[in-house]
Amino acid sequence: MDKEVAVIQRKLEAELKNFKDSQKEFSKLVQTQQQLDGQFFENKSIMEELQMLKPTNTVYKLYGPVLVKQDLEESKQNVGKRIEYITKELKRCAENITQLEQKQDKYRANLQKLQQQYQNQMAMAKQ
Repeated sequence: MDKEVAVIQRKLEAELKNFKDSQKEFSKLVQTQQQLDGQFFENKSIMEELQMLKPTNTVYKLYGPVLVKQDLEESKQNVGKRIEYITKELKRCAENITQLEQKQDKYRANLQKLQQQYQNQMAMAKQ
């Protein structure tokens, strides 16, 4: 009987560790998603500003401590590519979060089963 309790207890501890690890990973993914959201909206507003400019306007890009003149169309293309990349990363991040949520649900269900088995074994041991 004690061996069964010990086995269940080890399974319970392992499952709990997996669940906690997935929570840490989930937290990192949410933080990444928030960062990407900020970058997306920043680049979106930059693109809106660039769309308002006329071809005769001058655009500068900051390279370290230096402002370098850049072609307006090139600037629009660069920002557009960044928006496209960030959008793909946001989609990938959202998919990973969904998968991780499903994984956490499985861990929760397994933890509940193992806790119930552990309690049953402990109750039987007392008898």
